[in-house]
Amino acid sequence: MLLWLAQNFQQDFSFLRVFNFITFRAVFATLTALLIGLVAGPAVIRMLTRLKVGQAVRTDGPQTHLVKSGTPTMGGVLILIGIGISTLLWADLSNRFVWIVLIVTLGFGAIGWVDDYRKVVYKDPNGMRSREKYFWQSLIGLVAAFYLAFSVSEVSNMKVLDLFFAWVQSGFNLDLPPKADLIVPFFKTVSYPLGVWGFIALTYFVIVGTSNAVNLTDGLDGLAIMPTVLVGGALGIFAYLTGSASYARYLFIPHIPGAGELLIFCGAMAGAGLAFLWYNAYPAQVFMGDVGALALGGALGTIAVIVRQEIVLFIMGGIFVVETLSVMIQVAYFKFTKKRYGVGKRVLLMAPLHHHYEQKGWKETQVVVRFWIITMMLVLFGLSTLKLR
Repeated sequence: MLLWLAQNFQQDFSFLRVFNFITFRAVFATLTALLIGLVAGPAVIRMLTRLKVGQAVRTDGPQTHLVKSGTPTMGGVLILIGIGISTLLWADLSNRFVWIVLIVTLGFGAIGWVDDYRKVVYKDPNGMRSREKYFWQSLIGLVAAFYLAFSVSEVSNMKVLDLFFAWVQSGFNLDLPPKADLIVPFFKTVSYPLGVWGFIALTYFVIVGTSNAVNLTDGLDGLAIMPTVLVGGALGIFAYLTGSASYARYLFIPHIPGAGELLIFCGAMAGAGLAFLWYNAYPAQVFMGDVGALALGGALGTIAVIVRQEIVLFIMGGIFVVETLSVMIQVAYFKFTKKRYGVGKRVLLMAPLHHHYEQKGWKETQVVVRFWIITMMLVLFGLSTLKLR
């Protein structure tokens, strides 16, 4: 919105031309979201406390977490408010990628809201049943994947429609441009054509998988939000470079016109996330809840697809990946041993992985900070793929 206003008055006020620079708007989007979160945080926490929106702690979890029962949850609303307002203020609202990321973020946030609401109202730690949650996640993920299959390949929505009709007329057997291929990091020219259906399948799994991965990681004070900020910030750098024809050509990465504007969204996400961390740091005054975790994970997955860095997301979000695998392995091994031996056995002391280390004697703050450090190293490694080719 501010960009539109600046463009209309920059002939009279030349200093408003600074709004044309994405980096300028990204910095102020970050600061705006940070300020909104810090200022609105106490009011949101008081409101959640007044509404008795308290966390229902798992009875089978670590006993040290029982003292957290009743701490306000659904604090992810604070993050979404900061992201939404800041993005709408500072981003180019004619950019199609900004809108698809916002829609996915708010859509997954709505699913998380319903899940958290059921946990609070019905005092059920499980919330929304997994099949119902997965259905709505799949619906949003597939719609986004279908749109991005054509949007990433073209420069405007009109050309997106032309490509879609060409795909239909070809009998659903049209190859997408090379920029829609699966990019393999560390190699200049190695990529794998996906086709429309392959692109949709990959995008679906990236968006839905990342959303659930962040949600599984959100189990300790501050554990999920800082890696989200770090990975989101790195994806913002990828978005800025991908959106620039000269940088993309120099770095041997796909040029996606319009992707650079996502740096504004990533900046807003970082600012809102840091503001939330102010209140979520140990001992947490508020929890993110599914409304925040599902939304942020969906946003990260969508941005990674747009900038064609799905594998790099897998690397930088290694903590999310390992946390998810720990749950899958634990459940699978328990079911296998129970079926084979009559008694279920566990690989870890407790899943997800962060609870395993708590059971081994690590303090909560140790687990959180060490996972942050690992994420920092993985993000730096992911960024190194820009030059190590």
